[in-house]
Amino acid sequence: MNNVSALITLIVYSLALVAISLWVSRRAKSEASYILGERDLGAWVAGLAYAASSSSAWVLLGFSGFVYAVGVSALWMVPGILAGYAAVWFWAGPVLQAASRGKGHLTLTDFLTEDASPGTKRAIRILASAMIVFCFCYYIASQFQGAGIAFDVIFGSGLTTGVLIGAVVILLYTFLGGFLAVSLIDTIQGLLIGLVAVLLPVLAFFKAGGMAGMASAADAFPQGFLVPFGTMSGWMAAGFVLGLTATGFGALGQPHLVTWIMAARDRKTISRGGAVAIGWAAIVYAGMAVLGLSSRVLFGAEAPAEGVFFEVASIALPPALAGIILAATLSAIMSTVDSQLLVAGAAMSHDLGLRRLFGERDVLASRLAVTLVAVVAILFTLNLPATIFERTLFAWTALGASFGPIVVVRTLGIRPAGGAILASLVAAFALSVAYEFILPGGPGNVWARTLPWLLSFLCLLAPFARRKPAVSDAP
Repeated sequence: MNNVSALITLIVYSLALVAISLWVSRRAKSEASYILGERDLGAWVAGLAYAASSSSAWVLLGFSGFVYAVGVSALWMVPGILAGYAAVWFWAGPVLQAASRGKGHLTLTDFLTEDASPGTKRAIRILASAMIVFCFCYYIASQFQGAGIAFDVIFGSGLTTGVLIGAVVILLYTFLGGFLAVSLIDTIQGLLIGLVAVLLPVLAFFKAGGMAGMASAADAFPQGFLVPFGTMSGWMAAGFVLGLTATGFGALGQPHLVTWIMAARDRKTISRGGAVAIGWAAIVYAGMAVLGLSSRVLFGAEAPAEGVFFEVASIALPPALAGIILAATLSAIMSTVDSQLLVAGAAMSHDLGLRRLFGERDVLASRLAVTLVAVVAILFTLNLPATIFERTLFAWTALGASFGPIVVVRTLGIRPAGGAILASLVAAFALSVAYEFILPGGPGNVWARTLPWLLSFLCLLAPFARRKPAVSDAP
């Protein structure tokens, strides 16, 4: 691989990101503008930024590696992902946007605590913020790990050095530009990922011999690799499918994804932005599925699962072009973490109220909070070994199960009491953590994906939960 081409591309791209941040930094003069911009995003910016923020290292490295390791049965995750996108944009989106504009909400936590009493509201803010910061440190660690792997593959830097370089670049432009910079950068990133997710899988497919190559290599595949349910049948197969598809509905509770909807210009923008996001996801996930299956033909079981993306680029492209594609993709992976850093920082500075310690310098408080989260995420990356897929899946599941049911009941016009919201957060998060560290989990575990949601719903809809029509929040 031509490392000089890769290095030049990476430097130019990184400088462009920093330049964008410097250009828009003068507009980040208040906490509201730094965290949520001007609430004037168009459909393409909101849709592409949302889609890119939800995926990147997860789909390029994690999902392609999952398909490479498991086979066709891994594809049951895709319908759930697309359905989750649709539920967020077309169903819950109008309610979230109306509440954000009407009540001045800057974060998902503001939305959750709208009806709580002062004492309960404070407890919810503390708990929700702690959960967001912890999960996002885990989530961000997966992105830093993706950057570290890419640096190591391209430049032979070693994982630690790659993680540190990627983290510094991401932190620099997020620190400077805030939400507006993140919006522009993630839009560019979304376009770039979409391009690569079409080009590389097509090259991998033909490099593997197309359908004929797949058929000739089928005998060497593990048992059940090309079967929709793998080696499972009956209730076990049904549970596996439900467990994978249910993963997609975690999008309803992701604080960093909700911000794009809260910042959309109007109701029409939400409809169009949702179409952009779903179309992008369909293309990218399909591409990574093709890449994962083709990689099994090309490498057998010898390649590292979460490295097949880079391995394919190395053999399917001329050296100079491979360097450019991989460096640009690395930049895309790095920049996904920006919205997560921003939201985690907002949880500390805005939701916890740490900005009050800085008087009128509330933007400084947000920037310092972003820096602290980045440092903790680096420590997670280097000291808590896990795959990118495992890290992201845990954070996605825990946040989705904790916040998603509250968004659902609020969208249905039910306003639970503050105590019910607090109980649902504790129950869902505790069970999600148990499935990650104590109980058997995994991508296809139906109980790990569904029981935390069900327990949260029980808390929100129990007899002690006050309910009344949410007329003011109706779309």
